[in-house]
Amino acid sequence: MEEGLLLLKEEKEERRRWVWGDVGEEVKRVGWIAAPMVVVTLSQNLLQVVCTMMVGHLGELALSSSAIAVSLAGVSGFSLLLGMACALETLCGQAYGAQQYQKLGTQTYTAILSLVIFCLPLSILWIFMGKILIFIGQDPLISQEAGKFITWLVPALFAYAILQPLVRYFQMQSLTLPMLISSCATLAFHIPLCWVLVFKSGLDNLGGALAIDISIWLNVIFLVLYMKYSSSCEKTRVPISMESYEVFPFLNGDECSLEWWSFELLILLSGLLPNPQLETSVLSVCLNTIATLYAIPYGFGAAVSTRVSNELGAGNPQGARVAVFAVMFLAVAETTVVSATLFACRRVFGYTFSNEKEVVDYVTAMAPLVCLSVIMDSIQGVLSGVARGCGWQHIGAYVNLGAFYLCGIPIAAILAFWVQLRGKGLWIGIQAGAFVQTIMLAIITRSTNWDKQLGMACALETLCGQAYGAQQYQKLGTQTYTAIFSLVIFCLPLSILWIFMGKILIFIGQDPLISHEAGVARGCGWQHIGAYANLGAFYLCGIPIAAILAFWATQARQRIFDGKSSTDDGLKICLIREDI
Repeated sequence: MEEGLLLLKEEKEERRRWVWGDVGEEVKRVGWIAAPMVVVTLSQNLLQVVCTMMVGHLGELALSSSAIAVSLAGVSGFSLLLGMACALETLCGQAYGAQQYQKLGTQTYTAILSLVIFCLPLSILWIFMGKILIFIGQDPLISQEAGKFITWLVPALFAYAILQPLVRYFQMQSLTLPMLISSCATLAFHIPLCWVLVFKSGLDNLGGALAIDISIWLNVIFLVLYMKYSSSCEKTRVPISMESYEVFPFLNGDECSLEWWSFELLILLSGLLPNPQLETSVLSVCLNTIATLYAIPYGFGAAVSTRVSNELGAGNPQGARVAVFAVMFLAVAETTVVSATLFACRRVFGYTFSNEKEVVDYVTAMAPLVCLSVIMDSIQGVLSGVARGCGWQHIGAYVNLGAFYLCGIPIAAILAFWVQLRGKGLWIGIQAGAFVQTIMLAIITRSTNWDKQLGMACALETLCGQAYGAQQYQKLGTQTYTAIFSLVIFCLPLSILWIFMGKILIFIGQDPLISHEAGVARGCGWQHIGAYANLGAFYLCGIPIAAILAFWATQARQRIFDGKSSTDDGLKICLIREDI
């Protein structure tokens, strides 16, 4: 009996040594991926930060208007593209881990085409953004300048739609060197270019937008050439044809977008506070600071996403578990150093964005809250990477929706406007949401059954395709219900937009009579009739038809595509294949 207990104790000690030995090796492996990804992400983020720094020295108006423009560009464009591209971290990472190399190239081409098409309506929205800002009550002078700035950013939007899928393509293969060289070279080119265009060309703040356009396109061109001609990409490179395009999951961008939107919403709320130029400028400095520092945890998140998805695709759940432990260790060490350094420099870093003493003093007062944000971001950045590697983008979206929009934003509004803490209140509120987000993601990660995740990962299609391939048939229905629920929620802000469409049409220069007729239901006081019409049209007709098509079309498309899954937990672009 005693010998048996002794052997059991020795086995446990041996297993513990084996696990910690694996963690040590995984730390090295993750470090080789994370370090270049930190530099890549930091270099890409610094394009906008450098622009904001230089434009900020033109004055408060230039800084506040460009800050709102960059914020709106993030909310309505860049965040969506980034989030949608994150779907590739699941699909391509698991495909590469299962040695289905051409699948990786196919998914990348599909993502690029899908995101470029998605940019078309976004570019139209950006062109009229200045008038929309005036319509929602922002300062007219700031709105006019912000509208000009974001219009000049339209070329960067299309470049970003190509860049983000390319980054995931290289990241999932652990090919970080080409991204490292490209991003660093782009940043080195961007700094003098931005200085010339802002201070010497006569374009002023618009020169900063033009510099961002040129720099992102330069990065894209380099990566495309490397992908086309490098022998490192030979296994995953496939010819471009209609057969290369299948489907791409759209609402996987919810997780990233919801969080990004909540932070950028602070900029818009700050524009409603007294002294909007000061409040907007200070929050812009704080957001740019944490966005720059977030490159480090985002790099760790990219590394753990790569390792987790590769290990699950290769059928090794233990490897995925060890990767999570290794990256969490690195994240805790990183956030300790970075937050302490930032706090020590709290009286200095404001001068990098502005020469105005009022702005710098306000930034110094906000510094402790910014340090707290750095700590939260470091932990949740890694946990979000785990979620992307496992294909949990939909879970992350629900977490962010509850944490930021049911907790963070309401608290921020109360503290800023009712308690009159102003900018500090906005920041405290959003950090309350970030704390809830981090706790929820930590609980989900801690309770993960990695063996079950392995079964879901091996199908290597979209999430419903994975469920069907793993014989988890109820999961397929759950994903369909999720899609329906998500689209119904998405209709709520759209319906508000439609209610004010008459005034919007007038603001963008349409004929007043036609515009009033377009909004006649509101003008005549028919809101209740419109509500009944919407209730009947959408909830008694539209939603049932959507449900029927969702279930029936899923099975029909399965037959059309000879068994290839085509359902995901979100809206898709379905691209016609030549073989149909």
